Amino acid sequence: MESIPSYVEWTFVGIVVSVLTFIVYAFKVVFPARKNLTLFIVILTSWIFLISIQTVFGFFEDFSFPPRLMIYVGIPVLSTIILLLTPHTRKFLNEMPITTLHYIHIIRVPVEMVLWWLSIFSVLPKELTFEGSNLDIISGISAPFAAVFLVGRQGKNRIGAILWNLFALGLLLHIVYLAVSFTPYFYEASQNTPANTGIFYFPYILLPTFIVPVVFFSHLAALNQLIFKKYQSQF
Repeated sequence: MESIPSYVEWTFVGIVVSVLTFIVYAFKVVFPARKNLTLFIVILTSWIFLISIQTVFGFFEDFSFPPRLMIYVGIPVLSTIILLLTPHTRKFLNEMPITTLHYIHIIRVPVEMVLWWLSIFSVLPKELTFEGSNLDIISGISAPFAAVFLVGRQGKNRIGAILWNLFALGLLLHIVYLAVSFTPYFYEASQNTPANTGIFYFPYILLPTFIVPVVFFSHLAALNQLIFKKYQSQF
C-alpha cells in the first residue's frame, strides 16, 4: 500500500511494540523463572515474525476458502480459551496484575486513529472507524479510569469493573464482526464503500492476528479474576 503515509505505518508499529510491552510485563510479574519469561517472549516474537513474513509474501491476499486470516486469528483466540478453561493455567493467570490488564486497553485509542487514517486512503470502510459504527474508542478513553478507580489504588469496585469489561468486550466483538463482514471474503467493494483490505497488508495484519487477541485475552483474564478471586492492585 504505497499510498499510505509512513507516519501511519510507524504509528501502528509503535502500537504493536506497546502491546507487546504490556503483555510481557503482565506475564513477567507471575513467571517464577526467567527462562519461562524468555520462552514466552520468544513465542510471541516468533508469532509476530511468522505473520509478518507471510504477509510480505502475499500469503493473506488469497481470499479463497477456508479464509487464511480467520485461521490465524482463531489460533490465539482458541489458545486463550484453553488457558482459561484449564484449572492449572487459570490459577496461574489469576496472579497477573489486574491494573495492567486494564491499562493495556489504552492502546485502543491510537488503533482507532490508524483505522481512521486507513479509511481516508480508501483501504478501509468508514463504517469501521469512530465516524461510522465503531465505538471501540470509548473503551480506550475509559480504560485509565477503570484501571485507577475500579481496580486500582484509588478505588475498588468489583461490580463496576465486571460491567466495564463486559461493555468493552462487547464493543470489541462488535467491531470484529463488522471488520469480518467487510473483508473481501464476504463483501464486494462499491464505489462509495471500499472493502476492508488494509488489514491484509504489513504491518496492519498484526491488528487481527496479535493486537485483537491480546485485548480479548486481557478482558477474559481480568473477568476471571474479578469473578473468581479477590484481587490486589498491582502495576
